[in-house]
Amino acid sequence: MESKMLTTEIEFKVDFFEVDSMRIVWHGNYVNYFERARCALLDKIGYNYLDMEKSGYLFPVTEVKVKYIHSLRFGDTCRAKAILAEYENMIKINFELYNAQTGELTTKGSVSQMCIKASTGETQFVCPKCFTDKVEKLLEEMD
Repeated sequence: MESKMLTTEIEFKVDFFEVDSMRIVWHGNYVNYFERARCALLDKIGYNYLDMEKSGYLFPVTEVKVKYIHSLRFGDTCRAKAILAEYENMIKINFELYNAQTGELTTKGSVSQMCIKASTGETQFVCPKCFTDKVEKLLEEMD
């Protein structure tokens, strides 16, 4: 049985200020593209950064992995896909970036975030129920 995965996709144009002198996206901007897709996924879940703060929890980034496969260039349209890979003990989101015009996979990666209680800074070894309930509801709706 194939497991259900929460995903979202967004598209945007590569702007001139995001590229280097060769008109290739500067390597650090790929993490910015991950962040755009991550925000869209968290909005879909109904637990974005403002919701996190209101619930009394923060989720600092603990790990970022990036695998560059092909370059995106000025004027390309990027299709960014975010896939929720873990949500019970931490938030881990996998990413795939594509050149929307060609369909070519350009970049893969992941970002991990740990949960801390905002008022104390104390590490939480499980994600709060207010978040996991939202994820599980969406997963149930996929059936």
